[in-house]
Amino acid sequence: MVSLGIFSLISTLFLVLAVPTTAASSKLSANYYDQVCPKALPAIKRAVEAAVSKERRMGASLLRLHFHDCFVNGCDASILLDSTSAFDSEKKAGPNNNSARGFEVIDRIKLEVDKVCGRPVVSCADILAVAARDSVVVLGGPTWAVQLGRRDSTTASKTTANKDIPKPFMNISDLIKSFKKHGLDERDLVALSGGHTIGFAQCFAFRDRIYNETNIDPKFAQKRRVACPRTGGNSNLAALDPTNANFDAKYFSKLLKKRGLLHSDQELFNGGSTDSLVKAYSSDVKAFWADFAKSMVKMGNIKPLTGKQGQVRLNCRKAN
Repeated sequence: MVSLGIFSLISTLFLVLAVPTTAASSKLSANYYDQVCPKALPAIKRAVEAAVSKERRMGASLLRLHFHDCFVNGCDASILLDSTSAFDSEKKAGPNNNSARGFEVIDRIKLEVDKVCGRPVVSCADILAVAARDSVVVLGGPTWAVQLGRRDSTTASKTTANKDIPKPFMNISDLIKSFKKHGLDERDLVALSGGHTIGFAQCFAFRDRIYNETNIDPKFAQKRRVACPRTGGNSNLAALDPTNANFDAKYFSKLLKKRGLLHSDQELFNGGSTDSLVKAYSSDVKAFWADFAKSMVKMGNIKPLTGKQGQVRLNCRKAN
């Protein structure tokens, strides 16, 4: 973990440096940092590649951080804030507690980006968005032009995180409502759920499915029970996809065989309105990639702070 003492020193030094007027732009733009700090995005890419090379699972973790950030009052890096006397950290919310990870990687990226830029011009929210894209790319998935220019919130909401982040136990109607609340449609729901083609889930999130549900391949359920007993082992991990280190379309193929690990996964192919999309993506990875990229841009546009709203944090874990 990066020393907070280092952060304090850097913060003190950076406070005397003026943030350029271009940071006052009120709209997101793919070339937001081209003039302000052209070295920023390459620095983020290098840091993500190093982190994922060290631990392949980190790619999924960084993608998930961006997702869980955007679903709570917009893409404003609120998920990175530690608790204060004024609010409880979103890290302590049910969907994130002992589950969300990669915070130290974001810390390292922030230090490196501020170093190459010579000042704190890149927001933590933008770092999350770019790191998510770069994680997908390094794991063999599609790329897209990340819209940039977000600013960081000064507060967080554990309550909203508990309410608005989709849960692994949701049925299809609740999933559709959850995404619709943020301006995302059924195609976005299925495409973004395809992010589960990488990463793992903890036993507590799929225990009920492998022991009690019927729309599941019996052999698949039996295999999952080895690492997830009826009691205990809540944090034991199982892959969300058999090729979990590669961003492919196998996630959708296994849904057709009733091998979705999470209840919410299998709900996408369970006789409902999203069945046709699952079938289409399972046989056409390029179609999945194209829609995933579009949906990531759309999700990244959820209520961003721009212009004079929010701030560019000096330390992603606390407000300036």
